[in-house]
This record gives sequence, C-alpha cells and structure tokens, in this order.
Amino acid sequence: MKTLAPLLAPLAAALAFSATPALAGKTLDAIKQRDQVVVGVSTGVAGFSAADSQGRWSGFDVDFGRAFAAAVLGDANKVRWVPLSSQQRFTALQSGEVDVLSRNTSFTLTRDASLGLHQTAINFFDGQGFMVPAKTKVKSARQLKGASVCLQSGTTTEKNLTDFSRTHNLNLKPVVFEKIEAANAAYFSGRCQAYTTDASGLAAIRSREAKDPKEHVILPELISKEPLGPLVRRGDDEWFAIVKWVVYGLIEAEEAGITQANADKLKAESTDPVVQRLLGKSDDMGKLLGLDRDWLLRAVKAVGNYGEIYERNVGEKTPVDLPRGKNALWNQGGLLYAPPVR
Repeated sequence: MKTLAPLLAPLAAALAFSATPALAGKTLDAIKQRDQVVVGVSTGVAGFSAADSQGRWSGFDVDFGRAFAAAVLGDANKVRWVPLSSQQRFTALQSGEVDVLSRNTSFTLTRDASLGLHQTAINFFDGQGFMVPAKTKVKSARQLKGASVCLQSGTTTEKNLTDFSRTHNLNLKPVVFEKIEAANAAYFSGRCQAYTTDASGLAAIRSREAKDPKEHVILPELISKEPLGPLVRRGDDEWFAIVKWVVYGLIEAEEAGITQANADKLKAESTDPVVQRLLGKSDDMGKLLGLDRDWLLRAVKAVGNYGEIYERNVGEKTPVDLPRGKNALWNQGGLLYAPPVR
C-alpha cells in the first residue's frame, strides 16, 4: 500500500507558508476591553517623556505610545501614562501595571533574558557620555581622573562608569542618587565635577535644568552602546509583534516618504507598491497582527513618521538639539534599519 506522505508533503508546506491572521493575545484583549493603552514613561526627561503644568505628556517616547494607541484603538489619545523611576520600571511591566514600557531603556542580554520581558525594537541608538561645566576646560573624559561623578541608580550607567574608570585607571568617584531630580540638583549645585548618563539624557537635562545651557559641555566620548526601545512582557507574542511592527512601520514610512500630512493623499493616489502595502491599500498586513488594514495609516496620521517624531521632539530645532547622527536612516548614513513590512 502506498504511503500518503509524498502526497501530503506539498500541502503541508503550502499551509506552513500561508499567511494566517494572528490570534488576539490577552494583552490586546485587555487593552480593547478597557479602551486604553497603559504606557510606562519616565518621570520627566525633556524631549523624551515629560508632562507640562496641565499634565499633558509629550516627547519621543510618548509619541510611540500614542502610535500604539492609534494603531490598536484608532485614537492616539486613548493612553494612560504611568511615570516610573528607573527602579520601578521593570516591576511595573512585570506585574501588569503597564502594557508597554516606552521609557529610554537600554537593550542588554541580562535584561532581555532574565526579567521575563521582551525588548522589542530599537528606536534610538545612544551611548553613555559625560557632561562638565564649560569653565573647567575639560575636553575629554580621560581628563576626569579622581573626579566625582553624579549619576542615577537602577540603570546600566553605574556599571559602565566603573568599567570605564577601571580600564583607564581614572579612580572616578560615583555619587549615586535614586531619583534623577536629585542627581540633576547635585550636579548643577556643584556637588559633582561631572554628570554621566546617556548622551541624549545629558542633552535633555542641560536644555531643561541649566540656567544657561552654554555653560555646560557634553564631552565627545561615548563609553558604551545604549540601544533604546520599548519593552513588553514575555508570554504574549501577539502584543510583542504589534509593538515591534508599529516601530518598524514608522521607520519604513519615513523611508517611503509617507508623512503625517500626505498619508491620506498617498493612500488614494500612490502607485508605489511599498506605499500601497504600508498604507493598507493593497496587501492587508494588519490581519497578521490581529489589527485592521489601516493600523499604520492611523499611527502615521497621529504622530508622523519616525523622522517627524525625532525632529519634533529632540531634533536640532528643539532645545534638546540632537543631530540625527546614528539615528538617521540606513541609506542616509545612520544605523536605523527596519525589516520590511511585507
């Protein structure tokens, strides 16, 4: 008797590679039930996530949170912001207090493998640097031998500082604070000779806290790699995929020339297959994520593409004044490279 295996093999292969809609995960179900995405953010980093006097949140990390809400719920305002310190952030996500952590958090092996969390997609390439008063005339971090250095606990910063100090025999003296506000106050009052954190954070602190930003210099060396991006809990592949692909989609939108202003027009008129696919006019990418076909269109219309988010919040025309640099698109000399939405 002939076996059916040779006949069934092609069918099995076809089924394996066929596109099937994602099953809704428990996080997405909870978000839809409460009609709100709960996003963990910082307690206040200028340009990334900070609240004004009326409690309105804005910033680079905030815009990604709004994009998640637009993609999933159709309304970028359906977000509850939960400000979290460095010490609180992982516990809040692990316990389910927040759905996603969009809070200047570095990807590391330890964090990715031991906390029960998924680090989704890199949306900002950073590195740890040093800030010093301009009057010190210090031009290099290697001139800081024996210096006291302000920093915040509960981050990768302290270990990086210790490693750098030991490698270069600098005998740096860390002055550690639990809250960033305390670290800021100590540095600007002169208690420390230098301040260390991610270079983007230093730029944000200088723009917001210094009486005159020109009186403080961010030194040119970066002593670590700090790739930043949103985190979600392990165990929910569908929500992990949604967060990841919203980030990738906004990067792809910039590469394709889709903006907040032209998204509707391009959907109606563009004959570019990439644009049609991104905006849901041709292939329905949304069903693979458990969303509808306009998921990315809504996100772009709510916050703009990646470049618009960057320039609006931390770009060279803002007080934070960060050149795109490593965060430029891969085809413009940067590291920003998203897998294709196809």
